[in-house]
Amino acid sequence: MKAAAIQQSQTRYPLIGPADPPPFEILNPDGEASVLLVCDHASHAFPRHMARLGLDPSVLDRHVAWDIGSADVTRYLSERFDAPAVLGGYSRLLVDCNRQLYDPTAFVKVSDGIAIPGNLNLSEDEKWLRVQSFYWPYHNAITEQIHQLRKREITPALISIHSCTPVFDRVVRPWHIGVLWDQDPRIAVPLIQKLEQLDSVCVGDNEPYSGRHPHDFTIDFHAESLGLPHVGIEVRQDLIANAEAARRWTGVLGDGLADILSDPDLYRSWV
Repeated sequence: MKAAAIQQSQTRYPLIGPADPPPFEILNPDGEASVLLVCDHASHAFPRHMARLGLDPSVLDRHVAWDIGSADVTRYLSERFDAPAVLGGYSRLLVDCNRQLYDPTAFVKVSDGIAIPGNLNLSEDEKWLRVQSFYWPYHNAITEQIHQLRKREITPALISIHSCTPVFDRVVRPWHIGVLWDQDPRIAVPLIQKLEQLDSVCVGDNEPYSGRHPHDFTIDFHAESLGLPHVGIEVRQDLIANAEAARRWTGVLGDGLADILSDPDLYRSWV
């Protein structure tokens, strides 16, 4: 039975070995909230046999490999709101789960000046193996969680958690929390207003990234297409680099979200 289970796992996720972590993690699947949290870049893991794509181990601790602190923020928000969450299981350097697959940055060759040896000269077959192993398993898990919520006659809200560097390409980012949105203002606009009332918080309205940019695949695919209420959140990485700091800033974010998410009128389709 053990050999059969290993064979089934390798067939299902061809690049993931029996000793490697799964391609996604689900937290609190039976949570009572009408909210689904997702975290595309929660992990810096690589399958053992892929040898970190030729990178030095120190690169795994840098933002190019994952969104530092984002998994902790997602876990704490899941606890606070009793909400289910789906976290990506592998490094964004294998394939970026928040990109369209035709986007060149889905399989990035150079990230913030760091060359990624294992992504040079990738064949289409090699890309597809990564898509089957890491990309679609994560997105299919999100789809399934949305399905489970809708079976309860809930139109769920989707909140996507990311983190960003305090300096990128020599540009200083002053924002503590960025709120990303496109056409649906139901969560984003009141959240920005609430956070702006705090003297100690600098809020970015579609900063340092924009929810209107096509890079924002996860929300576009899972929320906008269904008219689900949604928002993207960026928290600056130097503020959440350890668990204690992440819990503190999750408190700030959670306080801003609490009244918004408690409004039953939120949970309706936009389309």
